[in-house]
Amino acid sequence: MSDFKRIRKGHDYQILRSKMVKDQIISRGIKDQRVIQAMERVPRHLFVEEALASSSYGDFSLPIGEGQTISKPYTVALMTQALALKHQDRVLEIGTGSGYQTAILAKLCRRVFSLERIKCLAVRARRLLSSLGFYNVAIRICDGSQGWPEELQFDAIIVTAGAPRVPEPVLDQLAEGGKLVIPVGTQESQKLLLLRKENQEIIKTDVTSCEFVKLIGNCGWND
Repeated sequence: MSDFKRIRKGHDYQILRSKMVKDQIISRGIKDQRVIQAMERVPRHLFVEEALASSSYGDFSLPIGEGQTISKPYTVALMTQALALKHQDRVLEIGTGSGYQTAILAKLCRRVFSLERIKCLAVRARRLLSSLGFYNVAIRICDGSQGWPEELQFDAIIVTAGAPRVPEPVLDQLAEGGKLVIPVGTQESQKLLLLRKENQEIIKTDVTSCEFVKLIGNCGWND
């Protein structure tokens, strides 16, 4: 590919990305300017197969292999905004997947600890994130439903797969004043929940209805 074609293609994706942010993110009520800027800057098309790149800025999820998906842009923005991240925060992500949500988080906080049970997805995401300069991300291949206990405590936790209930080991890893966003329900549909830890009490808020792939693990669904 010539330099001109490469630049032109990158320019086209930037146009699609700006349109995505305007039509799917801002127009639907996302107001956190840091989240909006992160969505503007992270090249979503690089986190899907090349054949799907032209569809990567659409208002829908896409397959990334191994029965997993990349969430639609609005869902990523909504979950991220709910966490109200600060620059100094340490964030736990359960379900690395393509690494796109990981990249958005990495733009907004000091350190992201991401867990993925499927090795090939974790390896691919780690390679891509490194190539894009996201050096504040650590990825571990394991049962994410049990969290990352060695790295207690987290200022924010995001779970990108649907669980039958909030995993207790994960909740235990949430710092005082921290926030956890997680889809909870059946294997077919869930409610997106926001949990806040205040004075050692958990305050729960229903955010919206949603559909995620299953959280597989000891504290999730059986495979």
